[in-house]
Amino acid sequence: MKDNMITVQLLVIIFLFINLLLIITFFQKECFYTTTRYILFAVTLLSDSLMLFLSDVLAILTQFNIPIHVWLCVIICAVLLVYATVTPVTLTAMTLERYVAVCMPLHHGELCSTRNTINCILIIHALSSVPSIFILSTFFGSASLKFYTQYQLCSMEIYMIYLWQRHLRSAIYQLQFLIMCIILVFCYVKIMKVAKAASGEDKQSSRKGLRTVALHGFQLLLCVIQLWCPFIESTLFHIDFVVFHYVRYFNYIVFYLVPKCLSPLIYGLRDEIFFHALKSYLSFGFVCVRVRACRSDLNELVLKNNEPVGL
Repeated sequence: MKDNMITVQLLVIIFLFINLLLIITFFQKECFYTTTRYILFAVTLLSDSLMLFLSDVLAILTQFNIPIHVWLCVIICAVLLVYATVTPVTLTAMTLERYVAVCMPLHHGELCSTRNTINCILIIHALSSVPSIFILSTFFGSASLKFYTQYQLCSMEIYMIYLWQRHLRSAIYQLQFLIMCIILVFCYVKIMKVAKAASGEDKQSSRKGLRTVALHGFQLLLCVIQLWCPFIESTLFHIDFVVFHYVRYFNYIVFYLVPKCLSPLIYGLRDEIFFHALKSYLSFGFVCVRVRACRSDLNELVLKNNEPVGL
């Protein structure tokens, strides 16, 4: 149990560091925070990083059996519910952006302006709040006021008082992801038609857009699997607790932690402009560290010889 927790903490630290590195790189160049696809990419990075941090806090509290006030747990779980949906909805928006870039290039600059992108981010958060509003409103209508002052181990399961609430949560998520999958397939088919009809540089650009949409589809699939995990775990919880623990640990590592880091990293590395910016930033940081190390060694040498040397 403790070894598993140590492994999780190491992975969380590594993944948060990688995401932080990508976020810092995003703010290094003006072309990144003024371009729609990079802005949306940064939204997924921030969303995934927040999800990693909060879910890790809950994992630590659960591991060491530390109860907290239910009202505080409600706030944490509300944020988790919203941002669990922000990433897939943002991926859908990124897919639509590629569709506009490939199939409607003359309107891309107008539709994907910085102002429209900010409005798009607000719409993404509004749509992502819909499932949490439905799920938490059923809890607010079922729980008594005294329940909020109690201490409980924080988990989404404490909000599922009745079986119909679980079915409602499942139905909302499945409907939401069905709509996103339809949008993704529509964009993929449209871009594929343009790629077949295009020639030269246009054909190469269309194929790259096609691969990007396919990557978004893979990321969306991981998000769907992630949301199916609680239903599998809740079933195992009532059958065998030991199996439940190991399955939950496996799901958390494979379908929760890894996709939150690897998918953004792959997306960032396959983009040439972002990759070169990341590479130059890392190179600059490495050079700075080497220079500081050389200065430190030289200062030590000077102190030993008692010979002041000006740098």
